[in-house]
This record gives sequence, structure tokens and C-alpha cells, in this order.
Amino acid sequence: MNAPAKLNQEQMQQFNGASIDKKRYGWLLSPGLPVIGMGILAGYHFGPKMTKKVFAMGGPLLLHVIIPAIDALVGSDDNNPTDEDIKVLVQDPYYDRIVKVFIPLQMAANIFAGYVVTRKDVSFLDQILLGVSMGAINGIGVNTAHELCHRPNKKDHYWSHATLAPLAYNHFRIEHPYGHHKRAATPEDPASSKMGETFYEFWPRTVFGGVKSAVQIEKQRLKRKGLSFWSKENELFHGWAMSAGFHGAMLSLFGKKVTPYLVTQALYGISLFEIINYIEHYGLKREEKADGSYARTMPEHSWNNNNVVTNLFLYQLQRHSDHHAYPTRPFQALRHFDEAPELPSGYATMLLPALIPSLWFKMMDKRVYDHYEGDLTKANIHPKRRASIFKKFGLST
Repeated sequence: MNAPAKLNQEQMQQFNGASIDKKRYGWLLSPGLPVIGMGILAGYHFGPKMTKKVFAMGGPLLLHVIIPAIDALVGSDDNNPTDEDIKVLVQDPYYDRIVKVFIPLQMAANIFAGYVVTRKDVSFLDQILLGVSMGAINGIGVNTAHELCHRPNKKDHYWSHATLAPLAYNHFRIEHPYGHHKRAATPEDPASSKMGETFYEFWPRTVFGGVKSAVQIEKQRLKRKGLSFWSKENELFHGWAMSAGFHGAMLSLFGKKVTPYLVTQALYGISLFEIINYIEHYGLKREEKADGSYARTMPEHSWNNNNVVTNLFLYQLQRHSDHHAYPTRPFQALRHFDEAPELPSGYATMLLPALIPSLWFKMMDKRVYDHYEGDLTKANIHPKRRASIFKKFGLST
């Protein structure tokens, strides 16, 4: 018999990763999303007339009904990789490939969508509904950009910009790692929601505040290099140019009729991403030191959840505490912390409650209160609601 061939280093890493990570092939659900999007579009385009509206609403149905239902059935997993496991998982190139394959599939889905929505028999309403469906795909795509924007390799930063291009949300690549991660769970952070703040109040604060923050960050970076904000090295301009290129190409390929689709998918995708931002740090606040600075971000400053299915779709974003503690740690190596506050369910299930203020406050305000053991002076509270929140819990201001 011939001697067994020796595994090279990459093959050994993949073998070890497969033996450690029981969800190894489940992570394919995330890059599978654009494929599902193309399936929805194909069902609409080629299916019978009676099913067109169902397929047109395929994205919201998947996001708000199907995934939460499966999430509830499958349940959660709080298993953690060991320190040795993390070393192997971080080195395994399989996970990097999963993240990056999302981008060409996302672009293909958007091009197919542009073709479908500009057919003569497609109504304006269906253009909007299909825009919402693809907005769900592009909105979740921000999570791919998120994974790439923390990496030290400059090429990965531009891959991040590519997946943000359909939403024209390229400032995220700069604001998130250098702004949000510095100010998370503080009143100064536009991406951390406050107790008593509705999503509809949070949306303009985080969207416009994020752009303003990114401009300031890039301006300061260029100033340190002795360059003007209007320098050709301005990464914001590079990202915005990539977005303009994407939208210009779509208009060139499909004409002005594609405009309702482009606008709808961008607004819905941005809003979907910002709902997740709204959920992640609601009401949580880092301790303020005597000098006015804040304590280091710890597990207790992010809402976590271990529901398996949503974590597979979102590269384990729901293990948000470990991400803030180790921002460059890739998704496959993120850990669960018992001390982190827990959401009642996964992000997918929490999306709709976050849009209904009375329901959201009923679900979450008591959790904030319990997390701080009744001392709401430690919470990040909307200034306008402070008195009413304290009154609700029988506290004096």
C-alpha cells in the first residue's frame, strides 16, 4: 500500500477547523443569502401571476417570519472555543473565503434585480416590494462589510466598501471601527441607543451622526499626515466613488426605471442595519471615571444572544460583547460571556418589536432596570424620558 500523503499547512488548518467547529458548514447561510435573493427574483420573474406578490415580499417574509420561526425551533448554543481552538480557527482560510464570496454573489443579485424590476409588466408597487426584498439582502450585507472593516489589510477595507456600495453607506467603514468602538455604550455615541429613545428618534441621530463622525475621523487622520480633507487619499471619497460607480452602472444598464428599486433597497437596507444597531447597546452605559473618560468596554455593555440560526446568518454578530473586547477577532472565534446581558430572543425576532415603541419598552426597559439592579443612574437614558422612566420604576430623580 502507498503511504498516506502528508497534508500541507492549509489542509491541516482546514481539517482542524472542521473538527473544532460543529457549525463549519452552517456559516454558508450568510453568503447563501444573495443566492436566496436571486431565487426570490426568479420566482417572481418566471412564476405564475398569482404568486408574484408573495415572491415580491420574499425578503421581509424570510427576515421577519421564516428565520425567527426556525431560530425558535433550533434554539441557542453557548459553547465556547478554547484558547487553542481560537488559534486554529483564526488561521483557517475557509472562513475568510466565506465572507468574501458574499460580495460577487451580492452584486450578481443586484444586477438580476435591476433586470427584473425594469421589465415592462412590473408595476411600481412590485418595484418597491422587490426593492425591500433586496434591501434586506444588502442590509444584512453590512455585516460582511463589518467583518472586513476591522481587518488590518487595506484590501479588505475596499472589499468592505464594495459590499456597502448598494446602500451608499460607505462612511460605516471608517466610523464603525474608529468611532463606534471608541464610544460604544456612551451618550456621545450616535450608534448606541438610549433607554426611552424610540427607533424613529434614533434613526436620524445615528445616520447623520455617523456621517458627521466619519468626516471628523478622516479629517483628523489626514491632518496627522499633513494632508487636506480634500486630498486624493481621503478614503471616504474612495468609498463614495465606489457607490457612485455601482449606482451609475445600474442606471446605465437599466435606465431611469431602476431608480425606485435603487432608492427603496438603500433606505430599507440602511434602516434594517440601524435597527440592529438600536438593539445592540440599548440603555447600556460604561462607567464614567473621575476625569470624564469612560471605563473599558466590557461584556456587560452589549446585549447578546446565542440563537444559532441568526448567528449563522450574521457571522455571530450576536456575540457582540466579545467583538467589542477583541474587535479584530474573526467571527468564527467569538465567545459567549455569562455576565453579558441577554436579549429575549435573536436579532431577527427582535426587529419588529424594535419598530413598535410601546412593545419594545415593555420588553427591554425592565431588562435594563434588572441589569443595573434598580440603579438607573448607571444607565444610558434619553434625557427627555429620564423623569418618566424613573417614575415608572418608582425611583426619584
